Formats: sequence, structure tokens, C-alpha cells
Amino acid sequence: MPNSFSKSVNHLWRLFGRNPMAERVDMSGRHVIVTGASRNSLGYETARILASWGASVVVTSTCNVASMADSLKEDLRRMGARETQVSAHSLDLCDVDSVSAFARWYGQNHGDRLHVLINNAGIHKNILSPRKKPSPSKDGFEIHWRTNYLGGFHLTCLLLPLLKRSGLECGDARVINVSSHLHDRVKNGGLFSTADRYHSWDAYGLSKLALIHFSFEIQRRYADQYNLQSVALHPGSVDTNLTRMAVPGRRTGGVFHRIGCVLASLVLLPLEQGAQTTVMCASKHSLKGGRYYCRCGIAEPSDESRDETTSKLLWDRSDAWVKTLVKPGGNGDEQI
Repeated sequence: MPNSFSKSVNHLWRLFGRNPMAERVDMSGRHVIVTGASRNSLGYETARILASWGASVVVTSTCNVASMADSLKEDLRRMGARETQVSAHSLDLCDVDSVSAFARWYGQNHGDRLHVLINNAGIHKNILSPRKKPSPSKDGFEIHWRTNYLGGFHLTCLLLPLLKRSGLECGDARVINVSSHLHDRVKNGGLFSTADRYHSWDAYGLSKLALIHFSFEIQRRYADQYNLQSVALHPGSVDTNLTRMAVPGRRTGGVFHRIGCVLASLVLLPLEQGAQTTVMCASKHSLKGGRYYCRCGIAEPSDESRDETTSKLLWDRSDAWVKTLVKPGGNGDEQI
């Protein structure tokens, strides 16, 4: 496992030093999906920037979809951008029917164009009590694995025909998976077996390692034939609603929550800075696919993530799971 002290130094350097910013690109005519875009999230900030640059952006959330959309539209109006650039729909990546319903809705309302899919939605449970085993998803998977990886794999599977078609038509379609530097705390063996002792940070890391394998395998399979590029990225340690822990209680709990938010803002990147690498990967011309990005540039992922045999095996097993979701007489596009 890489040196934790070195990681801390790098983070502080990024926090207090000059942070690279994505160069503005005209995104007019580009159709983008950003999952996990609730307020105070990286997805929200990513969508806000890309829409203000002219992209047609669809955002998703598990709840409060209307208020999320209204807030984004109000932000765009204040920026002098068109609020019609944003639309929203509910999406629960842990729910097979919700993922399928979203894919159908997108096809019905946005035609056959999809240039950029940003798999941003994710969770990190029990940050302060990592050995407390969380409840599994409704269909029996470890919750980080189900939300952060399998749900995104299923969604990408359903949208892949649109991405390939758009790649062929315009020469540039992309899948962007928001991973984490915590992918390097785990090994490939954990992707296929259950650990004897549970640790939520390891479970989170495994889901993020899987996303990097997924990105690299998409690149190997579809880049040359369909102009479909895929990358993974680490946005940095960012002050989002993912890092803000709820504190029980009423008055006292509220006080501690406010104190926690202030402390978090001192040691974590602000949203605008944290979104820059995702925005760059979504917008930069001639982006190099099949790479791992951080600080708006190419970075080095763990050696584990470069194992092509593991990437292929993970793909095959995930694909086999997706195929079990296809009902008789269903849409064959659910298979990849």
C-alpha cells in the first residue's frame, strides 16, 4: 500500500497550492449524462460547469430530483447560461428497474445521441466506523460494490448502443468513471472473494478499483471500432455531501454538524476545484483514453489496475450478471 504520509503531503499541497483548472471548451451539441448530481456534490458542480459551456446535460439523483433541477437552472440563469441545457430524472443504481427505467426515459426524450456518460454517483458508508458492516443491497450485494460499480456497469450496458452510435457519427464518445486514490489500498483478489474481516474503506476501494478495470476494458473493446474512449479519475479529497457525516440528535447534533462542516472545509478541496478533472475529461479535445487522471493530467494508478486478465474476468462476470436481468422478450441492448 502506498505511503499514507506521502498521500497526505500531496493532498495538502493540492489544497493550499495552485490547483489546475480545466480549459473552457465549447460543448454546444454535446449530450452528457452526469449521475449522482444532488446539491453539494461533485456531480452537481460538474453538470453546472458543462451546461454553462453549452452542453445538454441530464442529471440524476435518488431523491429531490425536482429541487435539484430547479437549483441547477437557477445557477445557470445567474451565470447568463440557458437553463434549458439541464434536465433531470430519478435514478437508483441499486435498483435494476430504476436503472432500466432511466435508460428508457433517456432514449425516449433525448433521441439517439449520447456523447459523454459520467458515472459519478457513489457512496462511502461508515467513514468513521469502518468495521461496522453495512446492510447489503436489496438484491444481496455489498452496498459499495452494488452502488459504486455494478449499478454503473448496468447503466453503461444499457446506454452503450447510444454511445457507440454517437462515437461513430461524431468521432468522439466517452465513458468517464469517477474512481478514487483509495483504489490502491486493495488487491485484485478482493474483487472476486469476500474478505474475512470487513472494512468499509476496503469495500469502497474495491468498488473504485473495479471502475478503473472497467474503464480500461471499455477502451480496449470499443475505442478503435466505435471511437468510444473511456477513462477513470481521482477528483481529489473534496468537501461534498459524501464527506459530511450526519450527527444524531437535534440541537446538539446540529451544532456538531456545523462544526464538522467548517472543519471539513479547511482540509478538503472545494467543489469547484474537485470537479475540474472530471470536467476536463468530459470536454478536452483529443483526450487520451484508457488512462487514469488526477489534477487534470495523466496519473499512475496501482499496478493491480493494469492487469488485463483481471479486467477481462471482471467484465465477463459483470456481463453475466447483467444478462440475468434480461427478461424474456426484453431489450437485447441490455447485453454488451
